[in-house]
Amino acid sequence: MGLSLPSPAIGYHLDPAAEHVRRVEDETAIQVLLEALNDPDCRDILDATSDVALTAAEVSETCDLPLSTTYRKLDHLTDAGLLEEGTRIRNSGKHTSEYRRLVESVIVSLTPSGETALHVANRRDAERIGSPAQ
Repeated sequence: MGLSLPSPAIGYHLDPAAEHVRRVEDETAIQVLLEALNDPDCRDILDATSDVALTAAEVSETCDLPLSTTYRKLDHLTDAGLLEEGTRIRNSGKHTSEYRRLVESVIVSLTPSGETALHVANRRDAERIGSPAQ
């Protein structure tokens, strides 16, 4: 899966001042984000949507998940600010939602004072920078 940290993870540097990086400070937002990353199905969805936007049906098929589970996971990932939802325009006029991974990396670190710091680097090519978790 494509979400593993570069090896070795120690020494990996993320510039928190970069415009595509945001610090997540709200405890509820941190919890939602970490719960999503702890879920293997959510990680599979993030991997599947890293290169191409997929509809819920495509995610369901690609990740071998029931459609009802897929919708729950997509909602959770979108609420966590890890996926963005767009609209796939169809010639038939029956448009559908599609999803793609919004983030490039999530870094959890400890500050010198022992507090947890969480930084999210959004993909530089994302149409939308930021999320409700900001």
